[in-house]
Amino acid sequence: MAAFASRASSQAMLAVVSGRRRMGKTYLLRALAEQTQGLYFGATAATAAESLRQLGAAVADYLGAPAPFTFATWDDAVTFLFGLADPTRGDGPQVVVLDEFPYLAKVVPELPSLIQREIDRHQTQPSRMRLLLCGSAMSVMGNLLAGSAPLRGRAQLELVVRPFDFTAAARFWEVADRPDLAARLGAVLGGTPAYRRQFLADDVPRDLADFGDWVCRAVLSPRSPLFREARYLLAEETDIRETSLYHSVLAAVAEGNTTRGGIAGYIGRKAVDISHPLNVLEDSHLLTREADIFRQGKSRYRIAEPLITFYEAIMRPAWGRLELGQADRVWAASAERFAAQVAGPHFEAMCREYLLGDGSHLAHGSLGEVGAGVVTDTHTRTSVEVDAAVVERGSGGRRPRIALLGEAKWGTTMGLPHLDRLLRARDTLAARGNDTDNCTLACFGAAGFTDHLKARAHQDDTVRLVSLADLYAR
Repeated sequence: MAAFASRASSQAMLAVVSGRRRMGKTYLLRALAEQTQGLYFGATAATAAESLRQLGAAVADYLGAPAPFTFATWDDAVTFLFGLADPTRGDGPQVVVLDEFPYLAKVVPELPSLIQREIDRHQTQPSRMRLLLCGSAMSVMGNLLAGSAPLRGRAQLELVVRPFDFTAAARFWEVADRPDLAARLGAVLGGTPAYRRQFLADDVPRDLADFGDWVCRAVLSPRSPLFREARYLLAEETDIRETSLYHSVLAAVAEGNTTRGGIAGYIGRKAVDISHPLNVLEDSHLLTREADIFRQGKSRYRIAEPLITFYEAIMRPAWGRLELGQADRVWAASAERFAAQVAGPHFEAMCREYLLGDGSHLAHGSLGEVGAGVVTDTHTRTSVEVDAAVVERGSGGRRPRIALLGEAKWGTTMGLPHLDRLLRARDTLAARGNDTDNCTLACFGAAGFTDHLKARAHQDDTVRLVSLADLYAR
């Protein structure tokens, strides 16, 4: 954003910044406006007329005027904002930030068209304008530049502010030196910056022994700001109206029903009837659809926000007891569910993320596609689910290359049977004509490895063992 705001150009420029709530967008944009002496305006849920008055007050405060500015229409307001960037009024770029833009677009539907008109006009007339539109309603922000939208093709920057990755999150929570604790903390809260200081006032679990007590006081307690946060995340999306249906879809995924048919069967609907909620959850960045890396046309869904997974798997089924203050009892009865439905899938996602970054050396530096999938042997009618894989698609007569096959286990000590599964998958893929000559077989074990598997890895350099500490090592 800083590079955009300071870019030398005699034309008006537009940036669209989005990201789910609690990611720190407002913090970053306020800091940018302060550093560049720009105008920051944060919209609220208000009528068009009230929002116009609020903007007038913000402009007056910015310019040091003794009384609020009065704009007759939003057309006048947009024209005035672009007038601030007239080259005759000063040197250097003029930064203007309109935060929570979806609130404005909802009550002033013509606003994107008004901005488009001024952007286009100031492509031929000189302007110092650097306009940043920001919002948390992902579906609204995503549509600003899509299809036939007025602002399509006008933006010089489209930035999505994402959560911290698992290693950055561990450093942020200051638990990077305790991988067992960092992984569990990440499985509950992910990489959302606001949860540590804004929500929990720096209440961080002291060690692994304190983790259970921390969950009970920080997340499962009705007095905690995080207690209803997962519900709020869903309710804040403007395209979500029948929240019960969307919670049911998310619960289905949390229970392990990750295919479209599995989700439909779980909630008692036809697969065609859940297309809309699935699309809305994807557009809202609450649900991610991941293609099967081995089977074309097949895909699985994964909840993108760890806190929602935790809510659907642990909190929602016991909501009545939690409201009565029985957090200790609920947590004590949730150990298996937490391992299978929360920590396990989160660990698998961590392993794939690791392969995209620091762990790329396991696949000999391959830039192939990283994902997961199912390898099916049609002759024996058996299948192997591969948790992490790196595949280079063939082209120009070159065979597809399988650079890595990986198995990830959260609560199970990995042994030779897990390696045998990977060997079967490798042999099946080789029989299909894939290049598996230099395929790494990676065992990701959060609970460690048996002596037999360690001995095998010592003898065979194609077998690699990756511990939880390895994932967090920098």
